[in-house]
Amino acid sequence: MTLQQLKYVIEVAKSRSINKAAQNLFISQPSLSNAIKELEEEVGITIFLRSNKGILITPEGSEFLGYARQVVEQAELLENRYTNTRSPQQHFSVSAQHYAFAVSAFVRLLKEYDPEEYEFSLRETKTYEIIDDVKNLRSEIGILYVNEFNQKVIHKFLREGNLQFHELFTANPHVFISSANPLSEKDYVTLSDLDPYPYLSYEQGDYNSFYFSEEILSTLSRPKNIRVTDRATLFNLLIGLNGYTISTGVISHKLNSKDIIAIPLKVDEQIHVGYITHKNVTNSTLANTYIQYLKESIEEELQSL
Repeated sequence: MTLQQLKYVIEVAKSRSINKAAQNLFISQPSLSNAIKELEEEVGITIFLRSNKGILITPEGSEFLGYARQVVEQAELLENRYTNTRSPQQHFSVSAQHYAFAVSAFVRLLKEYDPEEYEFSLRETKTYEIIDDVKNLRSEIGILYVNEFNQKVIHKFLREGNLQFHELFTANPHVFISSANPLSEKDYVTLSDLDPYPYLSYEQGDYNSFYFSEEILSTLSRPKNIRVTDRATLFNLLIGLNGYTISTGVISHKLNSKDIIAIPLKVDEQIHVGYITHKNVTNSTLANTYIQYLKESIEEELQSL
């Protein structure tokens, strides 16, 4: 087993394609395929499954990749320490539901870490894709919520993906509305108060199940419904159409307009927001720092409620 083979495996996992990885590595596709095959034979496991749709990482492959990344990162640090070369480009990825505190922590990570070179990703995406990203090591951290309704299904997918959920905080439900909405003067709102207004929710694509909804109370029937794919559009429609959405009530006014406010929703529900990680992967220094910034961003926003 060589360091070069480990780098090959990591690039294939990142690219999700042997052909694309070979191009990125500036080697031929047959050479890369042979190197991966030799490594799999040496360690006695199948790291990748090849299909017409691309590369799939096996459970054993996910565990192997976790160790491989640590070895390569340590080798780069060692080389940088003793050969006076420049620092290696840093990589870090997060997949999350549409939470402002996730963005706030990401901004702080970049501002305070500030390496010379980096390739970071923040994917605000669908619930199933968050789980899939962390399962297949496209992201190191995933951020989502569970509640009494969806927890059995979500935790089943987490177990199958060898993932674990770490709770960050528990929130009582709120609605996000425009500060100009007639409901903005209320101390709290009820579900019947919301009936005249358009309900905004995030599209979940092929996995548009109630259990994967980013909003609680997803099984309720509402007279006016609009689905969106991004937070900016949702906020624009909250303002333009006097719509509403249901969330935690945690909103960053540093990153978002003060035209959006949170009002408590009078329902007997709780939202447990947390982050997910892969059981077979040790958190990187960047991941641990980001998690700390997440906690601090959440605490700051909760104090402002």
